[in-house]
Amino acid sequence: MEKVIFYVFAAILLLAATLVITSRNPVHSALALVLAFFTSAALWLLAEAEFLGIALILVYVGAVMVLFLFVVMMLDINLSVMREGFARYLPIGALVGLVMVLEMLLVIGAGVVDIGGPPAEAAGGAAESNNIRLLGSVLYTVYVYPFELAAIVLLLAIIAAIMLTHRRRAGTKHQDISAQVRTRKADRLRLVQMPSERETDS
Repeated sequence: MEKVIFYVFAAILLLAATLVITSRNPVHSALALVLAFFTSAALWLLAEAEFLGIALILVYVGAVMVLFLFVVMMLDINLSVMREGFARYLPIGALVGLVMVLEMLLVIGAGVVDIGGPPAEAAGGAAESNNIRLLGSVLYTVYVYPFELAAIVLLLAIIAAIMLTHRRRAGTKHQDISAQVRTRKADRLRLVQMPSERETDS
């Protein structure tokens, strides 16, 4: 049963990867890429690499969606047109979500999976040690300085992305709430007194 689950996930991963590069719609490509990441994470979980599977979901799936939204904001795409196609994309999104739920249920129900892995003695020794704990101990002791440096680089990238998104372009109008609240009648209304002119007969 474990091998059957592995081959099913592998087939879904190949199909999703093919849809990413063949689909002409960027929304469909992004959904297929998210499905590919989820399927890859399920394969890592089957291989007893929990940390890599969780990191793949948290980092790559989140990064893809944030990148997609960031590109939409930077290109000034008309969001009303995208909202009009929400009903058209809804069945595909529901199908992708259903496949993800089924994958997670299969992984949880499969238990410990050994797909052509090491012997029983080695598997028993690996089961006693938690790979997440081992990776964490190495990451925060041996590689703590590169880890902190990568965090600083990512923080700078986030700040740069926010500054690029919220920059003021020339020729655009922005609403100033504080100026509107402080406005007075004299700023908006001007009374002009003009002398009346006598009507002359032609």
